[in-house]
Amino acid sequence: MPDRILVIYGSYRSDRLGIRLANFIVAGLKGRGAGPELIDAKQIGLPLLDRMYKEYPKGAAPPQMEELAQKIRAADAFIFVAGEYNWGPQPGLKNLTDHYLEEWYWRPAAIASYSAGRIGGARSNVVWHGILSEMGMVVISSTLTVGTIADTLGADSAPRGAAGEALQRDAERFYKDLAWWTEAAREQRKRQAPPY
Repeated sequence: MPDRILVIYGSYRSDRLGIRLANFIVAGLKGRGAGPELIDAKQIGLPLLDRMYKEYPKGAAPPQMEELAQKIRAADAFIFVAGEYNWGPQPGLKNLTDHYLEEWYWRPAAIASYSAGRIGGARSNVVWHGILSEMGMVVISSTLTVGTIADTLGADSAPRGAAGEALQRDAERFYKDLAWWTEAAREQRKRQAPPY
């Protein structure tokens, strides 16, 4: 059975460039035989956090929240595609993530960040590492940072030029590291359920 990987993207902007990176990752995972699914926070449209999923009585959570909870529980791993806003994480992605807690536990997560400039969302990437660790995920050491995203990936999400070639090379290690941790975590969960 292929690894079930949720690729989670959180920009709410009208001219979204990060979707190119999300689509590039989905295609790359499919090419490796994994079973990725793009989770687009804007399309799901969760409200600003008032109640976490677990704070609703059973069966009373909004339908889109319930559906996403089931997908998170069934996933083997996660990739967070994170833009950088003023040295920090995107509010849409953070809001979606904060609606859940135990659903994330004991699965690996990877971070792919991007920006319009040359820094590649590196500062947001670092912030997300701490957030995801606190939420019970094992964050792999390999990351992707994509600077000048409009020059690196075309509107069709295909790599362009030298920066696109570098992204393709870096993505291979990123996928391999995530696959290793995905298998390790899945095998461990078979032997021992999370203690909480």
